[in-house]
Amino acid sequence: MNQDQLKQRIAEIMDENKTGVLSTVENHQSYARYMTFVYKDMTLYTPTNKETYKTEEIENNKNVHVLLGYQGEGFGDEYVEVTGNAEIRDDKNLIEELWFDDLDNWFDGKEDPKLVFLEIKPESIRLMNGKGEPPQTLDL
Repeated sequence: MNQDQLKQRIAEIMDENKTGVLSTVENHQSYARYMTFVYKDMTLYTPTNKETYKTEEIENNKNVHVLLGYQGEGFGDEYVEVTGNAEIRDDKNLIEELWFDDLDNWFDGKEDPKLVFLEIKPESIRLMNGKGEPPQTLDL
């Protein structure tokens, strides 16, 4: 698979799988939690409350790891592995752009002062478990 095909396949997996696992590190201990992701130009975004442990962990250590995909079918069930750096973003224009209606379950609208998005800039994106193929890394 060439780089254009790889990028397209990664984008398809990101489009089809909005729920993934975000891992952070605090005091040499890893923490993982399910999050909802959206992406633009291979940058991932996930909404969260700015008063959570994960935001504190990211303030102390910006290194994160994300898994998206894998449907539990086993062999050949592709998924995407993203290693990157996270930033906490409370930019109102970004919140307006990325807002989706399900967020009403956790926040009091787009103006909720606790709403932030984590912006994950990838250092590495790999397509994993491609029907017996070795992992393939997207050139960034």
